[in-house]
Amino acid sequence: MAAIRIQEAASHRLDEIYRYTRSRWGTKQADRYIARMFEAFHSIGTRGVVSKPVPAEFGVEGYFFRHERHFVYWRRLKNGDIGIVTILHERMHRIDRFREDFGL
Repeated sequence: MAAIRIQEAASHRLDEIYRYTRSRWGTKQADRYIARMFEAFHSIGTRGVVSKPVPAEFGVEGYFFRHERHFVYWRRLKNGDIGIVTILHERMHRIDRFREDFGL
């Protein structure tokens, strides 16, 4: 089974999501939301989430799926592991943020 690797931009986004959710709805809700997100990450390898290819205009190889109010972008790493690249809220301008997180 492939390991899940949280890449730097995704790690920062997870921290932001947790802090925002905690300040808005409390610690229990923040803990639940992040736990469900990690469950979704682990479902990638078993195809428990439906992923689509990243559109060509992003200029990178990878996939994404929707998890509640966020889009999770991931790619298969050279060693076969799953790299969670970034996580963007549905209201974010995704192309700009995506390019920013990829350093493009």
